[in-house]
Amino acid sequence: MLNNKTFLCMLLGVWIAGSIYWHVCKIKQLCDTSLITTPKSLPISTIEPLKISDGNKLNLRSRGNFSFAKSQETPNQQAVLYQLDSLATYLIGNPSRKLVISGIYASSETNSTSYGNLGLARAQHIKDWLVQKGIPDSVITTHATLNNNLKFVNDSLSGGLNFTFTSISKVSESHALTEQQLANNQIFENIFKPMNLYFPTASSQYIRTDQNQKFIVAAKKFLEENKDKKLILTGHTDDEDSAEWNLTLSKKRAQAVKKQLMLAGIPAERIVTKGKGEWEPIASNTTLEGKRSNRRVNMVVK
Repeated sequence: MLNNKTFLCMLLGVWIAGSIYWHVCKIKQLCDTSLITTPKSLPISTIEPLKISDGNKLNLRSRGNFSFAKSQETPNQQAVLYQLDSLATYLIGNPSRKLVISGIYASSETNSTSYGNLGLARAQHIKDWLVQKGIPDSVITTHATLNNNLKFVNDSLSGGLNFTFTSISKVSESHALTEQQLANNQIFENIFKPMNLYFPTASSQYIRTDQNQKFIVAAKKFLEENKDKKLILTGHTDDEDSAEWNLTLSKKRAQAVKKQLMLAGIPAERIVTKGKGEWEPIASNTTLEGKRSNRRVNMVVK
C-alpha cells in the first residue's frame, strides 16, 4: 500500500514538473538559451564637453559642445548657448581681457567660404555672434588650426573651437592719440611723399582733413598731365585677427578709398590698390595708439 502511494506521489510530481516545463518552455518559450543575452554596453560618447576658462576668474563647462557639419562654418550651438551668454557677460565686465578664438579644420574639408580656410570662418562666425552681443570687435582675435586627425561622426564634428584669453595692454590708453588726431598730424608736402589716411572705428570712410584733400587735388591734376603715372593706395592693419584675414582687410580698405577717390574725379585705371596686412607696421601693436597708427591706407604717386 505504501509502495503504491509512493509511486502515485512520484507520478504526480513528474506530472507537475512536466506541466511546468511545458507551460514555461513550450508555451511561454522562456527556456531558449538564445533568448538569454547579456545587456549591451552603452556606446561611449564622442562629444567632448565644452570648456572655457580664464584662470580662476572664469570657469564655464557644458556637457554638450558646438557641432559642425563637415565642410560647413556655421555651428549648431544650442547645447552651449548658456555658456556663450556667460562668456559675453564676462567680457563686458572685464574689459582688460582679450579673447582668442581658434577654429579647427581638416584639409579633407571643402572650404566654400570667403575666408582663407574653414577654421578661420568657424572662429569668425562665433566672433560675429559675440560682437552682436555688444563685445567690441577689437577684444576678440580669431585664428585657425589645421588638424587632420579630426573625427567626424556621421559627417559631423563635435567641438571645432578653442577659447583662450590674453590681457589688453593698458599702456597710456587714456593718452593715446585718436584716429582723428592721427589724421590731423599728417602734413602734405608733395604727392611723391607718402601720406596716411585714417578711419573712424568701424567705418570705411577715411577721415578728411585739409592736408589730405590738398594731396588729392594735387594728385588729380598731376595724373591728368602725366598719363604714365599712377596713384598707389596700400592698405595696412594692426595685428588683431589672423594674418590671413588682416591681408584681406587691408585690401578692402584700399579698395574703399579708391571708390571715394573715383568720386573725387580720379579715373579708376589711374589708381592701383594693394594690401600689406599687418606686415609693415609703423608703430608698436602693444599699445592702443600703436594699433590705431597701423590701421591706415597709404597713398603716393609713382
